[in-house]
Amino acid sequence: MRLTTKGRYAVTAMLDLALHSSEAVSLAAVGARQDISRAYLEQLFRGLRSAGLVAASKGPGGGYRLARDAAEVSVSDIVSAVGEGIDATRCGGAGDCQDGHQCLTHGLWVDLSEQIDEFLGAITLAALVERRATRRVAQRQNQQNQPNQPNQPNQPNQVDDDRIAAQNLV
Repeated sequence: MRLTTKGRYAVTAMLDLALHSSEAVSLAAVGARQDISRAYLEQLFRGLRSAGLVAASKGPGGGYRLARDAAEVSVSDIVSAVGEGIDATRCGGAGDCQDGHQCLTHGLWVDLSEQIDEFLGAITLAALVERRATRRVAQRQNQQNQPNQPNQPNQPNQVDDDRIAAQNLV
């Protein structure tokens, strides 16, 4: 059992939005800071938008914002929104893990899955934003991705591409 890249990237992207909540954020900006491709972010944001976790804004300064307060969005909400689930069973929770029947430890793995979901449900984006380590990493990422920095290509068309992508989602 493990959280897949899809779930990890969704949480990372949502935390990036929470850290930059004073403005709409382009997927290009999130991708640059978090080293996630824009195409992959577009897939994730479709699910996040459908779940009511993000909202797209069009036009100049457009991009994405959290649709709810960061204190109201749990890690579990994010993981679920992108179609991920925490399941420690071999059978996907179906109970047919041993030749069509429940295995000896099925209940244990179901209990573990529930505990993990409960744990992730208790952690909000606001709590993650408040962590000193999170803020240190965000500060470093922001400094590394300033426009026109040495060794950082300036890519003005990515913002426009993100606005177009956001419009197509509306």
